[in-house]
Amino acid sequence: MKEADQLVEDEMELSCCPPPGTGRVGTLKFFVLLPILLVLKLTLPDVRAGSKAYWYPVTFVGALLWVGAASHFMVAWSAIIGDVFAIPPAVMGLTFLAAGTSVPDLLTAIIVAQQGEADMAVSCSIGSNIFSVLVGLPLPWMLFNLYYGRPVLIGAESLFGSVLILFGMLALVIGTVACFGWRMTRCLGGCMLFFYAVFVAQDLARAYGYLVIPGL
Repeated sequence: MKEADQLVEDEMELSCCPPPGTGRVGTLKFFVLLPILLVLKLTLPDVRAGSKAYWYPVTFVGALLWVGAASHFMVAWSAIIGDVFAIPPAVMGLTFLAAGTSVPDLLTAIIVAQQGEADMAVSCSIGSNIFSVLVGLPLPWMLFNLYYGRPVLIGAESLFGSVLILFGMLALVIGTVACFGWRMTRCLGGCMLFFYAVFVAQDLARAYGYLVIPGL
């Protein structure tokens, strides 16, 4: 467990960007990460230092604010890209935004899984989605309702169908894992990728009108 914690700390090290001259990939990584790391370094206290250990509330709140700002621009720019290429917002959220927001979960799951903590890896992925649905969505809506005194209007015409398909995919995934004896094998991983491809394909077909399911 200590080794896993050390790996996480190494991945989150603010000085992780290599100096120029360490190869083309290292140089590119340096210039891509430098603005982000510089802004975080200047605005968030490094609580790992002994003199700033008690500044952790400021760092925590500041990190949340930066995540919120980045999410705002990510959604806005994704909507613009979708408009340019005539991609529906639901498709952008299902593919690009979903993949982008799941990268941190992927990295964390890989780190802990390599240390033999498979339960922690799976729980991280599930817990992240549960937190998003039960806190990430309703909390801003509740604040909006309290401030403006009116409900939030959500445009989700195919939400009911998506929820039903999601439950079906969940049952299919659990059943498949049970068929493999609750062991994560290479074949099971291939099945998961296939299920995801099928899920994306049907959602794209419904979004573009190629697949019409009565009542959904």
